Amino acid sequence: MNRSLTWINPDDPLPPTEQAMTLLEGANGLLAAGTDLSSNRLIEAYTRGIFPWFSRGEPVLWWTPDPRMVLLIDEFRASKSLRKTIRKALQDASFEIRTDQHFESVMRHCAGPRAQQSGTWISPPMIKAYRELHTLGIAHCVTAHRGDQLLGGLYCVAIGKMVFGESMFSHATDGSKLALAALVGWLRFHRAMVIDCQQRTSHLASLGAKEISRKEFELMVRELTEQSFLPWSDSPPNRTDLMSF
Repeated sequence: MNRSLTWINPDDPLPPTEQAMTLLEGANGLLAAGTDLSSNRLIEAYTRGIFPWFSRGEPVLWWTPDPRMVLLIDEFRASKSLRKTIRKALQDASFEIRTDQHFESVMRHCAGPRAQQSGTWISPPMIKAYRELHTLGIAHCVTAHRGDQLLGGLYCVAIGKMVFGESMFSHATDGSKLALAALVGWLRFHRAMVIDCQQRTSHLASLGAKEISRKEFELMVRELTEQSFLPWSDSPPNRTDLMSF
């Protein structure tokens, strides 16, 4: 079946996710296109399990793939080498995990060039939009540091107890994994269940992430986004959250 992509104007709601294209149609989860990347639109999207992903020169494209890749917190796998990296980091007094510091800079690090990747979807409009979400206390970053050296980090969106992973970067071996492990340890302490990983990659699968159906994912999102917000400001992720690994 060939169907046209739904165009949404700023005042239009996002369409039902059942209207998303399928893998057989060549764009698994592509739901709609438009121009609106406002905070209200992003919040609407995330609370329905939808996210934006588009390249320069394209309209804002909205996605809801089926199946959906998620990392259940209790199924996170720290490899033997990562556990060794964590132990070494915790023995270093200069090692720190920092939360919500230099958010835009973290996004720009995530947008940096990578092997076998010609460009980035983290464009200036995306940086502006997520910077606004950060100002609202909805987008967050977690970074790993050794003294003045930035080892790696990630940024995410969090609504209630639902965390949506966006992107990671590393400037040192296991740099991003140190930040992720700290986040996982913190989420486990606060009884959060899951990090959305959007689409399958072998890297995420190696950490314990798995695919679930869109229907199952949407039920999870509906339940967790309605719960009380995680204490990002009062008690943020830090190096002590690595001690359980």
